[in-house]
Amino acid sequence: MAEIGTVAVIFPLFNERHAIAALVRRVPSTISETIVVDDGSDDGGPDLAREAGARVISQDRRRGVGAAIRTGIEAARANGHGAVVVLAANGKDDPAEAPRLIDQLRAGYDYVQGSRFLPEGGASVHLPRGRGLMIRGYTWLFSVLSGFKGTDVTNGFRAYRLSLFDDPRIRIDQRWLDRYELEYYLHWKAIKLGYRVIEVGVSKTYPKGGGNYSKIRRVRDWWSIVKPTLLLWLRVRE
Repeated sequence: MAEIGTVAVIFPLFNERHAIAALVRRVPSTISETIVVDDGSDDGGPDLAREAGARVISQDRRRGVGAAIRTGIEAARANGHGAVVVLAANGKDDPAEAPRLIDQLRAGYDYVQGSRFLPEGGASVHLPRGRGLMIRGYTWLFSVLSGFKGTDVTNGFRAYRLSLFDDPRIRIDQRWLDRYELEYYLHWKAIKLGYRVIEVGVSKTYPKGGGNYSKIRRVRDWWSIVKPTLLLWLRVRE
């Protein structure tokens, strides 16, 4: 079993001033590096992240969460880390739960998907009903097409070995993956190429009473989430 070595945390950031500093401070001390990739913020959040102790990398313009995650992966690989944990920068994920995912990497898994719906360790707090229905619907579709019986495919709390990117069949450098597509492309590839994939229970906490809980736009961004699954299933993309 290959060791994973050191682990970095990646926060793709766009205008989350209210949450990012506290998230950086809650990253466990066992994490070797916290990388915040600024995707064009104009609210001062990157400065707060830097003051809280993160390494901040700024993209030249807003390119999308997939591009930000890609930048974080490249930085982690360049620094010699063996694995990364990716979390949302809006405060809905709890960095203190990162060791749950890392433990599974150390146990031999290649890709660990967080799930708010697993009975053991999962929790979904104040999840809007409409969002919950969309999540479960897409998770069902992904499960049918991929053959992986997951429970929460849209959860952005994930961890994976960086050795995945030594596989030439996994091409995250493709520009069509710049927005939400990259995360679902990578999930599909890890499963269909036979890597060891598992779900782990994590919590997901939405603001009480709804409100501006996500930057995902209902039509355009949900299409960018679903698109990779359909295109890869149809073998239109690789």
